[in-house]
Amino acid sequence: MSDQPSRLVLASASPRRQALLRRLGLSPEVLPSDLPEQALPGESPRATVTRLAEAKGRHVLARLGDSAPACVVLAADTAVVLDGQVLGKPSDGADSTRMLRALSGRTHEVLTAVFLVRTDDDRALCEVERSRVRFREYDERTIAEYVASGEGGDKAGGYGIQGRGARLAAAVEGSLSNVVGLPIERLADWLARIGVDLDRLRERGADLTSPSE
Repeated sequence: MSDQPSRLVLASASPRRQALLRRLGLSPEVLPSDLPEQALPGESPRATVTRLAEAKGRHVLARLGDSAPACVVLAADTAVVLDGQVLGKPSDGADSTRMLRALSGRTHEVLTAVFLVRTDDDRALCEVERSRVRFREYDERTIAEYVASGEGGDKAGGYGIQGRGARLAAAVEGSLSNVVGLPIERLADWLARIGVDLDRLRERGADLTSPSE
C-alpha cells in the first residue's frame, strides 16, 4: 500500500473553500485549474457539477506531473439550482438582481461535487452533496442593497450565505458548508475511501509548513 500523501492541493482559487479547509486544520496548496465552467446542452445539474469537478481535478493532476511529492488533489464545483435550472455566477448587477428576484420566497437546491484523487496511485472518487435552501420573501430595496454590496458578484446564484446573504435565507436543510462551497462534514469519510486519513494529512501538512529548527 502507498504511503500517506503529505500534501493537500486545492484545485480552486475560492477563498471560501480555503477558509473551510482551514477550519479542519488543513493548509492546502492552492493551484487553480482555470478551466471554463459551462454546462453541456441537455446536461443535468448533477451531471454538470460532477463532470466539472473531475475535469478540474484531472487538469491540476496533469500539471503536477509525476515528479511531485505524493499529495491529494481536491477539486469542487457548486451549482445553485432553481426549478431544474442552474443559476451560475452573475455576469453583472442586473443579472444578480434577476437571480435574487427569482429566489425570493422560494426553495432551491445547492449541489457541490467534490473530486479527490491521489497523485501516487491515482485512487479517486467523486461525490455530490445536496442541500436545500429556503429564502424568505424580500423587497426590491433589499435586493438593491445586497447587489450594491458586491458580495454575491462572484458566487453561484448571486449570493453568499456565509455573509450578508444569510439574511436572505429562512432555512437550510442539509450541510451549510455545502452551500458555502465545500461539505467539510463529509471530507474525512471521502478521504478514507481513497486510503487517506484526515488527521494524518493535517499533521503532515503542519510538519511541512513549520519553520525548521
